[in-house]
Amino acid sequence: MDDDPGAIQVLRAALSAYRDVRFATNTSDAERLLRERPADLLFLDAEMPGENGFEFCARLESDSSIPDMPIIFVTSHDDLAFEVRALESGASDFIVKPVSAPRVQLRARLHLRLKRQLDQLEELSVTDPLTGLANRRAFDRALAHEWAGATRGARALSLLLVDVDHFKRFNDALGHPAGDRCLQQLAGALRSAGRRATDLVARVGGEEFALLLPDTPAEGASRVADTVLESLRRLAIPHPDSPTGSVVQVSIGGSTLPPDRATGSMAHAELLSAADEALYLAKEHGRAQAVCRTLGGPR
Repeated sequence: MDDDPGAIQVLRAALSAYRDVRFATNTSDAERLLRERPADLLFLDAEMPGENGFEFCARLESDSSIPDMPIIFVTSHDDLAFEVRALESGASDFIVKPVSAPRVQLRARLHLRLKRQLDQLEELSVTDPLTGLANRRAFDRALAHEWAGATRGARALSLLLVDVDHFKRFNDALGHPAGDRCLQQLAGALRSAGRRATDLVARVGGEEFALLLPDTPAEGASRVADTVLESLRRLAIPHPDSPTGSVVQVSIGGSTLPPDRATGSMAHAELLSAADEALYLAKEHGRAQAVCRTLGGPR
């Protein structure tokens, strides 16, 4: 981003090896581009009319809706005070004008490599190693984010908690390797049920899973729960010591925040608590079934 077309032409030529390079001459256009499609690296002119580069950089750093990316300031200043200010505002590096193609290419390679490594570490930190699903940390983060979006936009949000019935008995009878394979098969069934790009499937405990379903009313959540139950019946994983049947089954507790109840006065813990209570009822009523609730509806 630079308000000088000449500087943009220099950067365009220097970055010609990269297929997806976008340019903006002001912060509003740059923000629009970043929201349309996140970037891996941003070259940012420090001295812009209106909102300057420092202010824009600090605003990006504080905006959780725009994914983190390395930011390299492009500036005519080359002094310690500028470097300190740039780094304090959230920049990763800076290049002094007039820019040279080799320097731009070197910094681009360096910071893109570092970002790939950090992205890989982040992926490991939010992924369950056994099933490849999102882990509890990722689920908690997504629940808070989706709840905020639902209450802000008055949209429905549903949650399903899925617990394997009599899983300890399964492990005791067949051993933990068989238990791990069972959980992996269940993870595959849950992925198929939560098939939209916006759905999140997570392993949130030993044998407990969650499906977070944005923009999904109660009827849709019930259909997804029925799909999960039917998938387990079709998998027909033998359970040699289950009081409720000869194959592995699950209990499901669901909760839905309807659009007309989506207000800022509620907390996302209410959705989780309601799903947990519904899961308890499913187990109390004989397991191998789903019980779903609507926040604000009859208990």
